[in-house]
Amino acid sequence: MSGAFTLRPVAEADFEPLLDLSIRVLREDLERVVRFDPERRRSRMRAGFDPAMLSAIEVDGRLAGCIAAVPAEDHVEVHSFYLEPWAQGRGLGAAVFAAVLAAHPDLPVRIEVLKGASVHRFWEKQGFVRTGEQSFDWLYERPAGLGAVSSPA
Repeated sequence: MSGAFTLRPVAEADFEPLLDLSIRVLREDLERVVRFDPERRRSRMRAGFDPAMLSAIEVDGRLAGCIAAVPAEDHVEVHSFYLEPWAQGRGLGAAVFAAVLAAHPDLPVRIEVLKGASVHRFWEKQGFVRTGEQSFDWLYERPAGLGAVSSPA
């Protein structure tokens, strides 16, 4: 599965399915830290729902997830990276992230990850190191120029 995907700009019709996916992916971890709020999740998803930055991930014509890559002057911020459970653990995440890296080869990449979430292992395999923390999130950065990411994820 790792090589068979397409990225396309999100469309308004993707909002509800991707909101639902984000809730399914995040809910358990957010409930663990007493931060799950469906309206807050909707608001955050709407705020980041920009076709210029957020891409839908499709596998065999099926919506499999999304990822946002927001370039800044000195780094790229990744957020809203969600994959359907049927698409996880097969290398798709690493392949999608490799495509993001290829589009921004000379910039470090940053991401915020909820403390205690199992996805930390994925990001560490991709070359990220923890650089700081906030109340509920750990901050990670992957320096520019590290080369290929590991797979499968």
